[in-house]
Amino acid sequence: MDKMDQTDTIWHPTNTRLDTSPIYHIRCTFAHTNSHIFQQAMPRQGHLDGVKRIHGCLSKMRHATIKIRTDAPDYSAIPVKMYDWEYSCYADAEEEIPPDSPKPKGKSITMTSYFDANLYHDVISGKAVTSILHLFNQTPINWFSKLQSTVETATFGSEYVAARTCTEQIIDLRLTLRYLGVPINGRTMVFGDNESVINSSAIPHSKMHKRWVALSYH
Repeated sequence: MDKMDQTDTIWHPTNTRLDTSPIYHIRCTFAHTNSHIFQQAMPRQGHLDGVKRIHGCLSKMRHATIKIRTDAPDYSAIPVKMYDWEYSCYADAEEEIPPDSPKPKGKSITMTSYFDANLYHDVISGKAVTSILHLFNQTPINWFSKLQSTVETATFGSEYVAARTCTEQIIDLRLTLRYLGVPINGRTMVFGDNESVINSSAIPHSKMHKRWVALSYH
């Protein structure tokens, strides 16, 4: 089996697995057998070695599963700071609930999202990687890992781009649940490891010195 065949055989198992999907997506940047990119950048020996390691991980973790846990997480111990948005442009902002959505029925769910960014992950282009994980109650339901479209020179910039992408996906997931008639329990809890990003996006009077940050904020 040559490099092209081995890269192609791991497409389906790694694209749907939580643990190997980010690794494979990064490798597809340099050697994708299902597009014209493969014709421009043939897989190198390092790519083949990486594919072999992915095969080894799949073989070792062949019985790995995602545990379905329907109990709602307890966030009562996490302090939630409330700020006064009266003098901001979002003074009367509320979540838009589609008028044609069905009446929610059944057990309500609590949405939780985690986001992170790896600055300068790609040493060729200098781009960072965005990683996002969404949970319904305590069950992972959606995950995302992709190179960012812009090159950031600071951790704050890459983390803020990841936070914006995470927020956009949360809006999409909440709208989907509304149309499915699933009751949502309050706000979505979003966790990140950069305090500056959290404060800049949560405090109404926080200063934004760059225009792209202001655009992402709004």
